Amino acid sequence: MSKTHKIAIVGGDGTGPEVVAEGVKVLKAAGERGNISYEFVEFPLGGENYMKTGDLLTQETLDSLKTMDAIYLGAIGHPDVKPGILEKGILLDLRFSLDQYINLRPVKLYEGVDTPLKDKGPEDIDFVVVRENTEGLYAGAGGVLKKGTLDEVAVQESINTRKGAERCIRYAFEYCQKRNNKKGKKVTLCGKTNVLTFAFDLWERVFYEVAKEYPDIEADYAHVDATCMWMVKNPEWFDVIVTDNMFGDIITDLGAMIQGGMGIAAGGNINPEGVSMFEPIGGSAPKYTGMGIINPIAAIGAGQIMLDTLGETEAASWIEQGIIKVLRDDLKDLAAGKMGFSTSEVGDLIADFVKNSAK
Repeated sequence: MSKTHKIAIVGGDGTGPEVVAEGVKVLKAAGERGNISYEFVEFPLGGENYMKTGDLLTQETLDSLKTMDAIYLGAIGHPDVKPGILEKGILLDLRFSLDQYINLRPVKLYEGVDTPLKDKGPEDIDFVVVRENTEGLYAGAGGVLKKGTLDEVAVQESINTRKGAERCIRYAFEYCQKRNNKKGKKVTLCGKTNVLTFAFDLWERVFYEVAKEYPDIEADYAHVDATCMWMVKNPEWFDVIVTDNMFGDIITDLGAMIQGGMGIAAGGNINPEGVSMFEPIGGSAPKYTGMGIINPIAAIGAGQIMLDTLGETEAASWIEQGIIKVLRDDLKDLAAGKMGFSTSEVGDLIADFVKNSAK
């Protein structure tokens, strides 16, 4: 008897509900083929709910989410809500409250997808960024003195603990062990030891201490500015990159661009011992809401990462193969309105592949 995975559905704002609906369609197809059961529970978090009720993330909702096996998120961000309110009050609150201390971002170029990098192909762009997700500059420490005057002072503090750095670094090494990388296994610490001499002194010391436990994995270091350069010039050098919250936020967007854009980039906010949340990297794209032209592949890819994290690795591979096939053979372009198919038709193509490819 297969386990039933209890999945919270947070469609969110803009085109979020549309792309998550296609992801659910593909998850159901994988479930039908692999005898996997789901219980989907919808949560109306987002801008519309906030404007209607004044609620962001209530304790009651949070308690309910803690009973789930995973959270499947579309997008949070509403044009009528001031930037920062929803992001801090929902997204960051979820990450911190559920201790989702890993942000996992695969950066993989698929066949048939254009990259802006000259002379680079799928064999060159295939690495993963492991970003610390609950500390650093995003912990919210700091304050303002004499706001609005010429003497105003703003302080934003980066909080780094040994526990936070070590569990993130250890996750990166463990993930590297499991990756099927033909180029060899390597974990690169991305930091700024020459300037951030307190925070990254801690990160670097812990990194090389943990690395001793994994003698078969090469331990490497690169400054964040050099990392950005090499991601553009020689992305094939990377296998797994581990870094702090702020640097991770920046380099994963660069990663999304070199793998083909936001329409294909997916990730997970992971608590290996608790409830994790999976989402497409792109925003809510409100101008395309209801038009049926937004690309759902990033959301479908987030569903694939979710299944893999839940232990359904074979079903996750079916979804990835479906994504690869549709990107290679069917879509004309990844941009909204240029795919040659509607949002739901793209979901149908991948769902049909997942269901029928084994026959």
